[in-house]
Amino acid sequence: MSEQLGRPTIMTPETISRLREAFLMGCTDREACIYADISQSTLYLYQQENNEFSEQKNTWKINPVLKARKTIFDNLDSVGVAKWYLEKKAREEFGTIEVEVSSQPMKIMFVDEDDEI
Repeated sequence: MSEQLGRPTIMTPETISRLREAFLMGCTDREACIYADISQSTLYLYQQENNEFSEQKNTWKINPVLKARKTIFDNLDSVGVAKWYLEKKAREEFGTIEVEVSSQPMKIMFVDEDDEI
């Protein structure tokens, strides 16, 4: 029997499972590594050696965005959600303008682009 020399891999199925869980929650690489108790260099080296994992990681990272989109879509029958969605997606028509009010008198000037002040 031949024995494998060197350090045992830290990228065990349990470590990869922890990384997956973290990425599905929307964690950054750094946060996921802390959660899985590995260094970022270990993650990046593993990614270089395993292209499929790198692609899978990117898919996992998109999950929170997709989940949020689905939640919004599933709740568009709610007037509040529908209003919020339109304010974000159709700003020109449904967006709001914030104006700061001051007790100081203000002078408002409308200037054409060609005019000099």
